[in-house]
Amino acid sequence: MAAKASVKDVYHGTGRRKTSVARVRVSPGEGKIRINKRDLKEYFCHEAQWEAVYAPLQAAGCASDVDVSVRVMGGGSTGQSGAVSLGLARALVKFNADFEETLRSNKLMTRDSRRKERKKYGLAGARRSFQFSKR
Repeated sequence: MAAKASVKDVYHGTGRRKTSVARVRVSPGEGKIRINKRDLKEYFCHEAQWEAVYAPLQAAGCASDVDVSVRVMGGGSTGQSGAVSLGLARALVKFNADFEETLRSNKLMTRDSRRKERKKYGLAGARRSFQFSKR
């Protein structure tokens, strides 16, 4: 794979988690992962977030065969790593359709739709009420 990847060799996937949105581009390469023009371990500082990003690549077994370029925005670091994971899984399925069954069985193709519950009036938070005082 010494030849440069053409435009046809780039596969896109979009991932969302909480309020984060990740646009992922996968192309044949040697295993580089760049997030917002920075290295993966420079962008995400916790090991759990690295594992979330690597999970689709390890499940598909192509961690050293593809280059990944990500543009992620919104939310916090945990939401962003989850968005990157989903976007990467979707892009890998476009890269090779045989990966879909493996990624789906590892629950990497399903969007995590949990969000923060809104605050209600008359309460201190979403569900917590104010402290009761007898006197």
